[in-house]
Amino acid sequence: MEAHDVLLCIQTGKKITDEDRMRYEGGQFFVKSEEQMRSLFPYAKEAADNTQKIADRCHVTLKFGNYQIPKYAPPEGYDSAWTFLDALCEKGFKEKYTDNPAYDETQCAKIHDDMEYELGIIQKMGFVEYILIVWDYINWAKTHDCWVGPGRGSGAGSRVCYCTGITNIDPVKYNLLFERFLNPERVSMPDIDVDFEYAERSRVIEYVTEKYGKDSVTQITTFGTMAARGVIKAVGKALDFPYAEMDRVAKMVPMELNITIDRALQVNPEFRSLYDGDARMHELIDMAKRLEGLPNHTSVHAAGVVIYPGEASNYVPLGRASDGTPTAEYNMVQLEELGLLKMDFLGLRTLTVLKDAVKNVKASQDIDIDIDHIDLNDKKVLDFIGTGRTEGVFQLESSGMKQVLVGLQPQNLEDIIALISLYRPGPMDSIPTYLRNRHEPDKISYKTPQLAHILDVTNGCIVYQEQVMQIFRELAGFSFGQADNVRRAMSKKKHAVMEAEREHFVYGCTDPGNECPGCVANGISEKVANEIYDEMSSFASYAFNKSHAACYAYVAFQTAYLKCHYPSEFMAALLTSVLDNTDKVIEYSGECARLGIKVLPPDVNVSNGGFTADGSGQIRFGLNAVKNVGRNLIEDC
Repeated sequence: MEAHDVLLCIQTGKKITDEDRMRYEGGQFFVKSEEQMRSLFPYAKEAADNTQKIADRCHVTLKFGNYQIPKYAPPEGYDSAWTFLDALCEKGFKEKYTDNPAYDETQCAKIHDDMEYELGIIQKMGFVEYILIVWDYINWAKTHDCWVGPGRGSGAGSRVCYCTGITNIDPVKYNLLFERFLNPERVSMPDIDVDFEYAERSRVIEYVTEKYGKDSVTQITTFGTMAARGVIKAVGKALDFPYAEMDRVAKMVPMELNITIDRALQVNPEFRSLYDGDARMHELIDMAKRLEGLPNHTSVHAAGVVIYPGEASNYVPLGRASDGTPTAEYNMVQLEELGLLKMDFLGLRTLTVLKDAVKNVKASQDIDIDIDHIDLNDKKVLDFIGTGRTEGVFQLESSGMKQVLVGLQPQNLEDIIALISLYRPGPMDSIPTYLRNRHEPDKISYKTPQLAHILDVTNGCIVYQEQVMQIFRELAGFSFGQADNVRRAMSKKKHAVMEAEREHFVYGCTDPGNECPGCVANGISEKVANEIYDEMSSFASYAFNKSHAACYAYVAFQTAYLKCHYPSEFMAALLTSVLDNTDKVIEYSGECARLGIKVLPPDVNVSNGGFTADGSGQIRFGLNAVKNVGRNLIEDC
């Protein structure tokens, strides 16, 4: 009761001592029975009767475990969504494999078999419409001057996604695995997130809304909660503590991600001493602990969109965002449990930079660049990346990353994929070994020769989740589906599952549906097999998804390519992308100076809204970046 009263004060902006404020008194916060209501309101028999009639008419059943995917209407000439998807795949396969001189007839036959296998899994699991819905809005974006990223997440491991144009990374060339995307032994909704250029993302959502109906598309509500510092301040205000006092207490909570009050009491002796020695503070902190983690506001998910097979109101409770657009009032986990089609439409500023840079090159030099078909082995670009002068290059511009690039001297895209995967807390500890092995290959050693062809691409280090899956597959005979299940158990530290699977990895398994010979049967000693399993277990919790890293390495190379070959056009596009951020404009203007590119002052007779390259290696300052001028004034003029 007391906690509820404090929470009510927080929600209404009142203090507990205020006389004229909202209160709920009586302590009867429960749903009363029909008999209790009739005894409390004997004079309102008709109201009670009508309430019961309404209750009798309400029949709601929430269905779980069924997918609620909208039907996709194929174009004229196709009798089903399946035949249309199959035709898209065959067309794309011819363009990307059959007509590609990098693959011979035998290789193409094997890749085609793999594509047919994927199509069979997709059809069997009921995701044909899902794939086509994603293909449709990506295809619309590409044909309506909205740039789309090469891929994101595990979807890049699918040959079907590559052949249909959903992704733009060859999964065969980079040894990406379909089962990391869609595991036939663990039925769950696929997850294809898509990057669109930031400014055009809303147009794609508008297209989807028009296609499937305004009543059948919503964004997603997110629920903000009261975190440790915030809840202490909020409770202190409600209990009428002086601001300076509660602010001092709140600042005793360390600035750590997801820290709780209990954790703060453990790690900060001063905070613990205050809690134990001051009765008022003890009361404040105890009340804050009771309210910690409760939702206190809603907002709209930055990327999530739900497409329903009918009117959204038949599937979820609805709310409205501040701009009036409808939102699903379930969170993402609940939406997934209901089997609803949740898509992530992400805005990526770098895609706008690429698009503008390509347009700048056309305008200043009359050169058409097909940025999706550049030479990924361009030595000049790789040498440029190795200099560490990667300011403005996607994923590669942090100071630490620059040092690693200089130490590595990347020789191909695989090196960039590996660094994007390694340069994170946890895997970062493997970077010195990775660099040493790269420059001194004679120091690379494998616990068993069977590991060599799996780990040679990463200089003998386990870097990717896909490598963990390959080790299970090739050393112990697991299916890729089984391997993905164990990888997930390792990443979530499910120790009971991990120990059971250790036995299977080392000695094999004869359980129906889970058969595998194990490492010992494949000539690997028990000691070595256990050592490999231990290494995978320790690394799997932070191993990276290679499919995602490959996509982002590709975007990194594209930005580096433009900066290397067309520096003034690229820097003009980069400056335009940050013209609302004065600090970034100053930073990138400094980079222009280091590159020998002169940034000319703004000129009302020459300047555009954004920064422009004049074709002579100079950049004209954009008027929209001038303080107190801005876009609205320029557009009005």
